[in-house]
Amino acid sequence: MAQQSYIIQVEEGKAATDEKPSVGPVYRSRFAENGFPAPVSGMDSCWDIFRISVEKYPDNPMLGRRQIVDGKAGKYVWQTYKEVYDIVIKVGNSIRSCDVEEGGKCGIYGASCAEWIMTMEACNAHGLSCVPLYDTLGAGAVEFIICHAEVSIAFVEEKKIAELFKTFPNSTKYLRTIVSFGKVAPDQKEEAEKHGLAIFTWEEFLQLGENKQYDLPIKKKNDVCTIMYTSGTTGDPKGVLISNESIVTLVAGVNSLLERVNEQLTMKDVYISYLPLAHIFDRVIEELFISHGASIGFWRGDVKLLVEDLGELKPSIFCAVPRVLDRIYSGLQQKVSEGSLLRKTLFNAAYSFKFYNMRNGSKHGEASPFSDKIVFSQVKERLGGNLRIILSGAAPLSAHVEEFLRVVACCHIMQGYGLTETCAGTFVSLPNELSMLGTVGPPVPNVDVRLESVPEMGYDALASTPRGEICLRGKTLFTGYYKREDLTNEVMVDGWFHTGDIGEWQPNGSMKVIDRKKNIFKLSQGEYVAVENLENVFGSASVVDSIWVYGNSFESFLVAVVNPNKQALERWASDNGVKGDFESICKDPKAKGYILGELTKTGKEKQLKGFEFIKAVHLDHEPFDMDRDLLTPTFKKKRPQLLKYYQSAIDDMYKSVNKPNA
Repeated sequence: MAQQSYIIQVEEGKAATDEKPSVGPVYRSRFAENGFPAPVSGMDSCWDIFRISVEKYPDNPMLGRRQIVDGKAGKYVWQTYKEVYDIVIKVGNSIRSCDVEEGGKCGIYGASCAEWIMTMEACNAHGLSCVPLYDTLGAGAVEFIICHAEVSIAFVEEKKIAELFKTFPNSTKYLRTIVSFGKVAPDQKEEAEKHGLAIFTWEEFLQLGENKQYDLPIKKKNDVCTIMYTSGTTGDPKGVLISNESIVTLVAGVNSLLERVNEQLTMKDVYISYLPLAHIFDRVIEELFISHGASIGFWRGDVKLLVEDLGELKPSIFCAVPRVLDRIYSGLQQKVSEGSLLRKTLFNAAYSFKFYNMRNGSKHGEASPFSDKIVFSQVKERLGGNLRIILSGAAPLSAHVEEFLRVVACCHIMQGYGLTETCAGTFVSLPNELSMLGTVGPPVPNVDVRLESVPEMGYDALASTPRGEICLRGKTLFTGYYKREDLTNEVMVDGWFHTGDIGEWQPNGSMKVIDRKKNIFKLSQGEYVAVENLENVFGSASVVDSIWVYGNSFESFLVAVVNPNKQALERWASDNGVKGDFESICKDPKAKGYILGELTKTGKEKQLKGFEFIKAVHLDHEPFDMDRDLLTPTFKKKRPQLLKYYQSAIDDMYKSVNKPNA
């Protein structure tokens, strides 16, 4: 590790013992050589972040949305920090008038919008735990979260009210009040009251606390400000307890990092909010913007209109998941390929020239001003014309997409890594460092990092190229899983959080995420997939003897290798005129189509989410076995070996599904 430049060692590594695997040295950001940056004096809680900005920047535009006139979207209309503050105080008084006391749980269900932020800030003001409710965690997740967290009041987007009602009657054991961000239909009012609940429109609710005044409690650093539920490996979501200190510490670290690379935020910065506030990534970015008195504009909720919203808002910072950047990349590539021969030649020449200079150390803005002005300015304008940073997170960004955007987008492309448990930002690649392409960069200056060897997967944290499970320590870490001390103790060992991700240190001190230790991973759109759970679901289909489900963070869908039930498949073959022995039937495309149809049917019966369905199958007439090193002696699947053995079949399946969109 002699060539490192962006990390410093703070502790030695340790050899393996009988009880524990070896661990690599502890590193932290070079920007924390004099210790981790402290939060601003007096900023102990998320409420302080907002309160201090209201005092400093009362008239700054804070929250904006597009005005809709005669069905058409016009300009962004803004509410200032002081205007938002006044509404937040009313929301807080109204919540308290519903007998919700300090430490109570307040649910928020719906897409990001101004009311979401106002409700969140009201929770921050009164020491309530904000509990985002969202349904991408699977059927019944909203009901589970309400009951598990004991949510007594829920704020909900108008179009999600019907979904919330599906949690009745079980949720009504805890839920007493529902507040719509919009209107409430008469039949909805009737339905809620039938179950003994009060339901209000946003305007009605604001009037509840009109003449009431509640003292704001003193907020402590270690108070839980939000409980964010994240995927459990076998079904039930886990409630991640995040304290005020975690968010405040993260904001201080990111601010320090941006200052060190001359990209500090100011009150003039503008952010487009389209990622869900229910996820930690967007939540902490918006807290960061609020801490600077900067502006947050909300999209209209339609991905097809996102580019149009970008054009109107002209944001300076754009946070994205790889799925969105893949879409931008594909759209730009298509535009280039449809252009005339002259345009194509000009584009390719400009690209090669600029990239060559960037590879040789030029900053993106200085690599080829001529190319930027003549060729790439159209890309810049399409994204609003003001972008200086695109930050990608939630899943890995393909290296070819990252490289392309670094050249043509005329702004910094930074890739980050973090989990809900680490309060999002843990690593982030740095501006103008082309050597960090394909990595998540060095640590943010508020965490310590070490790798822990995983001998069963062949990863050694003390090797010349250190590889192992990424483990983290610091004040940004979560407090634990709500009501699940057992799960907390599994991942928090001696103050170190075990991420389950396998990382590889690069010579420049950046981290490359190369594998997953646990059998849970993300697809390219950022959705978690608990693979064992799905294998249990699909394995219940009568035509399946065994199934191995595979996906990775560069693809948006799942594929599978299936050992079909011999009797069931041969019966189907004779009924459908498919000839041959069992091995040749397994190779028949019709047989694959039949098995895929049965898996889809099973998935629908079990109410799986769209991204959990299998899109292609490979049938193997030979059962998974120990002879081919595909199973352990206790018949557990050896996933790395399965991938190695079936790699060409996996590649073929992804090619076959992706082909129509190529």
